[in-house]
Amino acid sequence: MTNNENPTIEAAENFQPEAQQLSTQPGKESEMRQAPMSFAKAYVGSGKLRGQVAIVTGGDSGIGRSTAICFAKENADVVIVYLNEHEDAQLTEEAINEAGARCLRIAGDIGDPDFVAQIVRETVEHFGRIDVLVNNAAEQHPKKEISEVTREQLEQTFRTNFFGMFDLCREALAHMRAGSCIINTTSVTAYRGSAHLLDYASSKGAVVAFTRSLAQQLAEKKIRVNAVAPGPVWTPLIVSTFDKQRIENFGKDTPLGRPGQPDEVSPSFVFLASSDSSYMTGQVLHPNGGETLNT
Repeated sequence: MTNNENPTIEAAENFQPEAQQLSTQPGKESEMRQAPMSFAKAYVGSGKLRGQVAIVTGGDSGIGRSTAICFAKENADVVIVYLNEHEDAQLTEEAINEAGARCLRIAGDIGDPDFVAQIVRETVEHFGRIDVLVNNAAEQHPKKEISEVTREQLEQTFRTNFFGMFDLCREALAHMRAGSCIINTTSVTAYRGSAHLLDYASSKGAVVAFTRSLAQQLAEKKIRVNAVAPGPVWTPLIVSTFDKQRIENFGKDTPLGRPGQPDEVSPSFVFLASSDSSYMTGQVLHPNGGETLNT
């Protein structure tokens, strides 16, 4: 199938962002005028994750939704974790069920250690196992100057983007066995920096270091740890974060000249979750529109 025969790629190549802003983070996909391509409609599974159970944080929309649905199409049952976007999560659950998989929805703040423990407890009670953990939930708050980044914002960003991931790995690993895997979502900003996202880029840099370090620690247990570093991808978080001018120009400075869509990123997570990547750990994939990075 060529690009022109794939409706997802053709639509992504023709996508032009419109100025729209959502009032609250991380944003609701159901409120976006230009919905992301996040339902993996063109994705065809082949049983790569048959019989497995995956947890996907931020699984209600965007990259998390697309990843969860792709996992379902690969015959995994999926736990989607989200903050409070119940309508988006319901639509994701319906798509997972349509793919023939089971779904468990759990809502709460990933920065709360008690909630993290609840995620693992409910997953094990419901499905009896954990095979794949995708740490994808995140938040970001642009500021022009470092003086504008309060200690409160800094701590909040790290609680969501890093501490929650760290806590969830620690809790989930008690139930993971040889052959299981962890996939963390970092960002292109971890590698090239971001003048207006100091705390976000810093938290994503921590994700890279954590991924490489945990991969070394768990290698003897045959549990792989990898990451995905998306570039500019059209999600509710973008529309709930930036001003209208930045949204209109979002992704246009990439070599491909456009933003990516969640459905163009989620196959990276499938690859890292499956045995196709059995000789990879401590690595980062870069679906970023062609930006060359010193990784």
